[in-house]
Amino acid sequence: MDRASRDAPPLDPELGAALAALGAGAREPFTPENLAARQQRDAAVRPRPSARELRADGRFVVEELRGPGAPGGPDVTLVSARPAGTARALPLLYYMHGGGMITGNAWSVLRQWLREWVLALELAVVSVEYRLAPQTQYPGPVEDCYAGLVWVAEHAADLGIDADRIVIGGKSAGGGLAAALALLTRDRGGPAPIGQLLLCPMLDDRNDTFSSHQMAGVDTWDRTSNTTAWQALLGERYGAADLPPYAAPARATDLSRLPPAYIDVGSAETFRDEDVAYANAIWRAGGRAELHVWPGAFHGFDSLAPRAALSRDARDARTRWLRRTLDQPPAPGANSGAPAHGCTVDEG
Repeated sequence: MDRASRDAPPLDPELGAALAALGAGAREPFTPENLAARQQRDAAVRPRPSARELRADGRFVVEELRGPGAPGGPDVTLVSARPAGTARALPLLYYMHGGGMITGNAWSVLRQWLREWVLALELAVVSVEYRLAPQTQYPGPVEDCYAGLVWVAEHAADLGIDADRIVIGGKSAGGGLAAALALLTRDRGGPAPIGQLLLCPMLDDRNDTFSSHQMAGVDTWDRTSNTTAWQALLGERYGAADLPPYAAPARATDLSRLPPAYIDVGSAETFRDEDVAYANAIWRAGGRAELHVWPGAFHGFDSLAPRAALSRDARDARTRWLRRTLDQPPAPGANSGAPAHGCTVDEG
């Protein structure tokens, strides 16, 4: 193990024990050589729950929706969930799943958010089934997310959603997509979210921060996996100097006029420094960001060790931010005229 790895921040004892119990497989990196096999394995071990399973004996209304995609692209699949028996228009968490842009699905993540937020905060969740890399490269995934958001905002009344109280969010790769979506909808004049919930977001394709080197071979998602994922997403554009911020939000030079952000990350994970830098850049642009760096936490700690005290603290902090954000009076008519999604991503 190199010096950087030896000097990695110590893990929280409870999280360290949970990670050790998972065995070496929890840290097996993604590589170009094993990517296809790992994608097949992920689909097998994380099968999509059915809408009937997610309805939880009638406590939730769960529907699979389909809206038009970006011009020239396929339709976008969305999974909608809300508390059963609620007729009024609800605020919305528009969510993008994690998985490094190369794994994951829109259905599996709903189990956690149904339990934590849908009932507790009386909100609706729409989870986006964006296309994965390398089968679909940039700008396909972010275009899917944008097209879905526009469609949801346009059909908010039919869906029982308050279009003026939409929070966009995601975890890991999904957090990066949420950050990109905030930039994209600002620049296109699309639906105006009131907040962006960025959970350990994947923001920087350059993969050269101190923490990315420090946690090499240590974190559950390290530099090797990160390089594999960015190469899969960007293809020939990987490493390009002119990569637009909609591909990698850390490339953004203008972070003004963005919705308030919640950003959290572990002190012992690859994305630590890029996420802290993103919060700082928002502040420097005059924006609002709430940053939490969880001491001794690795990437995805709250999913792999959900009962740990630090995981509970992280969930509580996110819930408090969501509640404060949703309780704020919305700007009148903020999304009353959401435009169609006739544009495509600026290719830089």
